[in-house]
Amino acid sequence: MSRVVKKRNAQVSKNLILLNAIELFSKKGYSATSMEELATKCDLNKAMIFYYYKSKRGLYEAVIIQVLKEIYDTVTKENKNYHKPIDELDSFIKTYAKFACKFPHLPSLLLKELSDSGATLPEKLFYNMKKMYALFSDILKRGEEKGCFKDTIPMVLYFMILGSLNLMITTKKIRIKAYEEEKLDTCATCDIDEISAYISKKVKKMLKD
Repeated sequence: MSRVVKKRNAQVSKNLILLNAIELFSKKGYSATSMEELATKCDLNKAMIFYYYKSKRGLYEAVIIQVLKEIYDTVTKENKNYHKPIDELDSFIKTYAKFACKFPHLPSLLLKELSDSGATLPEKLFYNMKKMYALFSDILKRGEEKGCFKDTIPMVLYFMILGSLNLMITTKKIRIKAYEEEKLDTCATCDIDEISAYISKKVKKMLKD
């Protein structure tokens, strides 16, 4: 009697790998993430991971692209419910903040990718970064056209917002330590909703003045 071998669905396997890789990279960062641990979590052979994603670097890029895509899709979907650019801007800031908090290593991974001025930035990753910026820029443009915003320089504002959120997330541990040891006001007890709401409030005020 011949043994029946159950074939794995390729797309299901790829999605399973990506889902678990997002969790591991987000919790541990790039260097500390082990492909052996990932294979165990997926109940797959390590060779299968490299079959689909070629290398750890390739998988890592796929993770960042997927998270950026999820942020873009979420903001686009939510903004269909709004009719004012100021509400769209608020949604963009708060949605990015929630995703960056959910995937706490994402900010440092993105900064790492940009640290060499994009000299080795993969085209697909660059494309998704551009889409994110274009979405933000379009919100500001509509705001200017409707008289809601003035004197906007999209790239500067984009880096101000994302830079602030990224740093607040990546420095959480040292901000708490500074507060506990020196009683410095480092917003150590602020959660991501408070932080994003504050940033959104100040940016919207700045754009109106």
